[in-house]
Amino acid sequence: MSGLDPFVVEVIRHGLSAAAEEMSLVMTRSARSPLLREAGDLSSAITDAEGGLAGQGKDIPIHMGAMAYAIPELLKLKPLAAMREGDALIFNIGKLGGNHLNDVKVARPVFVDGRVVAWAISLAHWPDVGGTWPGSYLVNAVDSFQEAIRIPPVLLATAEGVQRGVMDMILSNVRDPVACEGDMLAQLASTRAAEKRIREMCAQYGTETFLAALKRLHDLSEAEMREAIRDLPDGVYEGEDFLDEGGPDGAPARIHVRIEIKGDEALFDLSGSCDRVANFCNMTPYIARSAVAYGARVLSGRDMQQNAGALRPLTIITRPGSILEPGFDAPVAAGNHETSMRIVDAMFKAMEGVIPERLTAGGAATSGLLNFCEPRKGLPWRMLYEVHGGGEGARIDRDGVSATRVLLTNTSNTPTEMIETNYAIRVERQAIRRGSGGAGAHRGGDGVVRRYRILAPEMWLTACLERSKVPPFGLQGGEPGLPFRLTLLRDGVETQLDGKLNMLLRQDDVLTLESAGGGGYGVAH
Repeated sequence: MSGLDPFVVEVIRHGLSAAAEEMSLVMTRSARSPLLREAGDLSSAITDAEGGLAGQGKDIPIHMGAMAYAIPELLKLKPLAAMREGDALIFNIGKLGGNHLNDVKVARPVFVDGRVVAWAISLAHWPDVGGTWPGSYLVNAVDSFQEAIRIPPVLLATAEGVQRGVMDMILSNVRDPVACEGDMLAQLASTRAAEKRIREMCAQYGTETFLAALKRLHDLSEAEMREAIRDLPDGVYEGEDFLDEGGPDGAPARIHVRIEIKGDEALFDLSGSCDRVANFCNMTPYIARSAVAYGARVLSGRDMQQNAGALRPLTIITRPGSILEPGFDAPVAAGNHETSMRIVDAMFKAMEGVIPERLTAGGAATSGLLNFCEPRKGLPWRMLYEVHGGGEGARIDRDGVSATRVLLTNTSNTPTEMIETNYAIRVERQAIRRGSGGAGAHRGGDGVVRRYRILAPEMWLTACLERSKVPPFGLQGGEPGLPFRLTLLRDGVETQLDGKLNMLLRQDDVLTLESAGGGGYGVAH
């Protein structure tokens, strides 16, 4: 449409973003799980009819990149012609642009005048999706079947209403069906909110104009990404980072990236990363692509909109059998938010000699997860999924921020009042971990300290912390930050725990998490 008004395109762009933001607000106001309504471990997206990402909320970057692949992969199994107005599908399996099994997607095709013009996708991290260990994080799982229920794309709702049989099947496999049902209904409601806004835009500007605007937005982002790549010097750059464990004989597991800049295109070759690991730190190739897409935006130095067009100039290679493409049956619970961040850090290290002024030193780039599960006989289990921030790495012009989230995370801690009201846990300390940031011309930000006392007779615990052995790195001569530290005080004896574990806690156990500080930037004077 040659006469497409650029002002209308811009209004529709903002309309898509606003619709996705509204989806997330619907979720946080109506979901049952504290992880969703308080910590905000959820994301919302709008795509075109073919699944090209077009609009997103200010949510979690690692979710958003993977959402770009969800609908194209779904349509390989469920053709567009098979969709009906009112349909909403639910799924979590990895081959559908998957994250990890806890990240459950509800996708709704949006019909206008009898045809699909867009999709609304709600992603929510469920605190429990069944599996061997409460919370669905089994550190030493041998396959994904031990982790959680695997949901293929099935109709959760039609024009006639919720498909009760599908919902009941899912609820029969989780430990807190009451909260899970509320979360599912909230996801359905959020996609309905987006459907309403998309139809309003089509009515106001015309369906053909709306569709043309989506195409134009993709083209604009592609052009901006190509321009950003052209600003980088042609060449080949390599970087690596390490997970705390997973390598041979328990050594750190290597994540390697080779970046080739040539004209207005960039190739990211991740095939040099280690083989599939014997724990839950593997990840789907879609998350690897999501991490690269995020890192590329940071390297670009531009605040461009992330959509399908921005991905066109990027070629991303993973190796079958590696930690980043381990096969459909691999356990991937932690890889979603731990291994993905090692990719971004490896990209930063690769480009340190080229654009250091755009980069941040290493930070507490991990979920900092403690998952508490209180068993209750004959009643739903209480699940508390706690994520912890830490220190941001320093930059060329400033110190790092303390007690924040960095890179691909964008969640909040659950307020103490909410924890103590709903769980048999007392939060005895919340503080800044002073001095944990690395020294440099600019210091890294400090981490946090959070201390929990267990009040129930027993509590099942999962810990999933990176940066407990390999500390956040400094840049340009800056010092590393202090690593994560997790300790257990039991019967007067304090023990340092591994960063990744499953264990049973007892009444009056005291668990203290000290999160990592950020790395420093430049040599201290």
